[in-house]
Amino acid sequence: AQVLQEPSAQTPEGTGININCSHPSIQGDMNVQWYRHLPDQAPHHIVTGVTGDKPVRDPPGRLWVSADRRSSALWLARPRRGD
Repeated sequence: AQVLQEPSAQTPEGTGININCSHPSIQGDMNVQWYRHLPDQAPHHIVTGVTGDKPVRDPPGRLWVSADRRSSALWLARPRRGD
């Protein structure tokens, strides 16, 4: 599926940030997957969502997925350097 997202975001360490993502071509029973991808490392799965919102454990925050699943947002409560 097509994914549209800013390549990076910045906030002072420990200050919450909302990261938005658009996936306009999502189809069928596809889930929304969020990953953390640090330089020189493999992507690390953070959370999977279908619709609605749910807590995220590591890093602490919350995932929201729209009812039509065409957009989502990951809120990080206390991002650390490198998140």
